[in-house]
Amino acid sequence: MGARHLFTSESVTEGHPDKIADQISDAVLDELIAQDPMSRVACEVLVTTGLAIVAGEISSKGYVEIPSLVRRVIGEIGYDSAEYGFDSHTCAVVTTIDDQSPDIAMGVDKGGAGDQGLMFGFACRETKELMPLPIMLAHAITRRLAYVRRKGIIPYLRPDGKSQVTVEYDDGRPLRVDTVVVSSQHAAHVKHATIRRDIIEKVVLPMLPKSLVKEDPPIRFHINPTGQFVKGGPMADTGLTGRKIIVDTYGGVGSHGGGAFSGKDPSKVDRSASYGARYVAKNLVASGLCDRCEVQIAYAIGVPEPVSVMVDTKRTGKVPDAKLTSLVRKHFALTPQELIKYFRLRRPIYRATAAYGHFGRSEPGFTWERTDKARLLARSV
Repeated sequence: MGARHLFTSESVTEGHPDKIADQISDAVLDELIAQDPMSRVACEVLVTTGLAIVAGEISSKGYVEIPSLVRRVIGEIGYDSAEYGFDSHTCAVVTTIDDQSPDIAMGVDKGGAGDQGLMFGFACRETKELMPLPIMLAHAITRRLAYVRRKGIIPYLRPDGKSQVTVEYDDGRPLRVDTVVVSSQHAAHVKHATIRRDIIEKVVLPMLPKSLVKEDPPIRFHINPTGQFVKGGPMADTGLTGRKIIVDTYGGVGSHGGGAFSGKDPSKVDRSASYGARYVAKNLVASGLCDRCEVQIAYAIGVPEPVSVMVDTKRTGKVPDAKLTSLVRKHFALTPQELIKYFRLRRPIYRATAAYGHFGRSEPGFTWERTDKARLLARSV
């Protein structure tokens, strides 16, 4: 029997303060890019008790009434009552917007990257989506939390919530779910025992593969571990755009270049090249040439071609990593403009990405999840 280890990933609901900020940032981007596909947007948001602050650099022929858009997003997430301490009807909205720096624009206008930076993509065979299992289970639980709240299945839940899933691996293969942590905001009158029972039975267990739920040893559940979670959302914690980059990507598996996605138009390689790196990694795994794959792509500001491309198959490659790197250079167009065109990124597709992860999803718009080059790669070896 191989070496065993535990690995943990977390996710948060759309009502988490940081995710509210991400969704507002991407809603502003969507509104502008729908009117002017060439909009240059770098939009940051801070939310706290009764207040949303929208800041950034925007150059666009479009126009958005930011206060009304912010309140609409907040209301759609579920903060529509003053008792939550953050209310779409009454919250204040402060805006401070400047034009994009002409020094940056000069490099982007000629097709170069909007900034220097390094981006990573990852894929593996643990799930049908070719994603790490812990983050996919954590996302499934937070999505389910929002679903049972919206549908009235657990009517006392409130928008803020988090999940965390620990998976035990045996020689690199998922063996069982070891621990599940769920914290969900709730109405004040509900007893902890009721919350624990409902969340385990109606939220967690329906989302776990039965093959990974063992009786010996059983899953350890920590449901609202502090006992109650009444005060939540921006009233309890300030939220900021770009503070959930591990939730947005692979749950801590592999490396991260440090750049956030939300609020950035696709000329920013933090976004477009991260999508490109995922596309490359997923196609390499889907081709059968490796079982796990991490891809790094790096750029210099104003320069179209990447300064480096690296493929690391974690010793699972059927051919050397250097050979796979050369195949990537040959078969994948990786300049910002080529990525934008291939994935059709100048469309209002971004708010959907701002909660429950940017990868491993099949909804329309997630064009970087295609595996249309897998056969070509397999034939090339």
